[in-house]
Amino acid sequence: QVQLVESGGGSVQAGGSLRLSCAASGYPFSGNYMAWFRQAPGQEREAVAIIRTRGSATYYAVSVKGRFTVSQDNAKNTVYLQMNSLKPEDTAIYYCAAEAEGRVGSLPLSPYEYNYWGQGTQVTVSS
Repeated sequence: QVQLVESGGGSVQAGGSLRLSCAASGYPFSGNYMAWFRQAPGQEREAVAIIRTRGSATYYAVSVKGRFTVSQDNAKNTVYLQMNSLKPEDTAIYYCAAEAEGRVGSLPLSPYEYNYWGQGTQVTVSS
């Protein structure tokens, strides 16, 4: 059974930093994509950063490029999201997601392309 557990959310002032962690159990780090999505009240869930497990491919939303960094620790089956220079508009619930094992296809940008989700962690940035 796949389980994704996020941690590291919280409240910070604008310009601050947070690091989110997503510990995956029952999910092989074998080349599939994992992602960080976020959803603010009244808005659609959007992909923030995507990484290919056991690979180097990454994707960032334009709004976070240069400020956020996604990384992985294969030994710990954990994906991270380092968020620097945070802005009030980064306020949202952040979710870790993983696509189905063995899926072959293009970079999955839509939340519908992910099979597994964490419970979410709140990030609040005050001005």
